[in-house]
Amino acid sequence: MSLMMVAGAIVLLLLLIIIFRLNAFISFIIVSVLLGLCSGLPAGTVAGSIQKGIGETLGSLVMILGFGAMLGKLVADSGAASRITSLLIKLFGIKNIQWAMVLTGFIVGIPMFYNVGFVVLIPLVFTVAESTGLPLLYVGVPMLASLSVTHGFLPPHPSPTAIAGMFGADIGKTLLYGTIIGLPSIAVAGPFFSRTLKKIHATPIKDFVSTEGNQEKSSPGSLISIVTTLMPVILIGLSSIALIIFPHAAYISPLFRFLGDPVIAMLLSLLLAVWLLGIARGRKMDELMESLAHSVSSVTMILLIIAGAGGFKQVLIDSGISDKIASLLGNSGLSPLFLAWSIAALIRVCVGSATVAGLTTAGIVLPLATGGTVNKELLVLAIGAGSLTLSHVNDGGFWMFKEYFNLSVKETFMSWTVMETLVSILGLGGILLLNMII
Repeated sequence: MSLMMVAGAIVLLLLLIIIFRLNAFISFIIVSVLLGLCSGLPAGTVAGSIQKGIGETLGSLVMILGFGAMLGKLVADSGAASRITSLLIKLFGIKNIQWAMVLTGFIVGIPMFYNVGFVVLIPLVFTVAESTGLPLLYVGVPMLASLSVTHGFLPPHPSPTAIAGMFGADIGKTLLYGTIIGLPSIAVAGPFFSRTLKKIHATPIKDFVSTEGNQEKSSPGSLISIVTTLMPVILIGLSSIALIIFPHAAYISPLFRFLGDPVIAMLLSLLLAVWLLGIARGRKMDELMESLAHSVSSVTMILLIIAGAGGFKQVLIDSGISDKIASLLGNSGLSPLFLAWSIAALIRVCVGSATVAGLTTAGIVLPLATGGTVNKELLVLAIGAGSLTLSHVNDGGFWMFKEYFNLSVKETFMSWTVMETLVSILGLGGILLLNMII
């Protein structure tokens, strides 16, 4: 009965989003209310349960995503992304241009939301392809594979960060494991797969003009660009390593716990970027603050969707459905990591949104994370990998790729959809392998 109620709730969620085109946040709240009432929760407590879930899910996430959007805006506007790309191209040369694009997508993709990173880096793809005479997909697919992995696997991106918070997973370990698993997935789905796309002739969108040349003249130096862009990763990564080496040191441990907290890491990184990418380059504070305020608008709906998923999660918990499902799943004999991946993949195919798929799955499998029988960080990554599966016509990323590269729908399936699915399946394989080691 519990599984039927959850299945019905998910079907209704899909119908509201796909058929009736209702906003995902509104859909989550409607489904949460109906599920709460049908599960036997007192009518007077349903709203309170949803509010509690929203509050617990958002919590510090509002600051992390807000600071992340601001940092991404500074990196894009200052020309730091362009500078990083130019440096990598010079270091790697034309022969290894694909690996330069992989690193560009990975470095720039970490602090930026997917759509922002896509729009910022696409002009660079067109410029590189034009200057080298290489096919567009040969240059572009490796970079986009990197962006997909950072979006689905790595904090501080919305879905993995929110799911890690729900599960109580360690952000540093999630970032470390995600990088270990993500890099081989990128290599296969990016550079190697793109070499099979020679028959697909992509062309830039008509009248597309790259601003790289103008941007690089006034952009910051290479070292500053890399350090400011990667500062959140540097702080979180160093803190995780320090806590492993000095877990109980009187002064070192508290200091690195403070610096490695995602909120503090993002705040310090943002302040550093405001100075190095803004003030130090002659931009006025009023102009910078106006730009940062505008950047937050890009994550408003993401935050609401995450909030709605948090409400849904709390209703599952308060109604007792979540525990019943966990018992059923635990007795299925299948790996919890594979189950989480499968559920996320199914919802992704139906809804299109990786964020919605990831967060909905997190609410369903939450008891598996708290039961102590599965690695929480790997469970976060399994959901992230599943949420990237089989992107098709109901996914905005599918259409962005199609239009920017001037492809047919069939060609987009043959390139974009296969690339996303490769990242997902290879990610699952890496997760299951790593689970045998750690």
